[in-house]
Amino acid sequence: MIGNEEDFTASLGFEVKGVDTAISSIETDAFKVMIETAVKEFPNFKVAATTLRRVVSATKNDWSAILWHDRSFHDSRKYPDLEILDRVGGGDSFASGLVFGFLEFNDPQKAVEYGAAHGALASTTPGDTSMATRKEVEKQISGGGARVVR
Repeated sequence: MIGNEEDFTASLGFEVKGVDTAISSIETDAFKVMIETAVKEFPNFKVAATTLRRVVSATKNDWSAILWHDRSFHDSRKYPDLEILDRVGGGDSFASGLVFGFLEFNDPQKAVEYGAAHGALASTTPGDTSMATRKEVEKQISGGGARVVR
């Protein structure tokens, strides 16, 4: 199950306690409780993941992700004050990076890192289709900045 807080709420009926409609703060533990509730209700879920996006402004977000797998949580690196060019496609890019991480490494921590980095990069480029390369995603995972590498 991959989705944001609205997907878990609107589609499955699970709420994230303490989150206001503007998502002015992100309490990771509240999201983890919501995911634990969902996987208890749907025991066929093998993986559950969500992005954690706090909207500071239209052009600045805090971004990260969490993943539940095999009764354990994995937190991605945090991307505070991410400068947003176009936020459409960030969730899809998270999902594709997450799937890539599982297929390539079969490792939940790497999967959530690839997902979060790919989603962050997609949000900093125009359009809803990521143009990020694997090298660029891996640079973000390792803590690299936004400086162009040629």
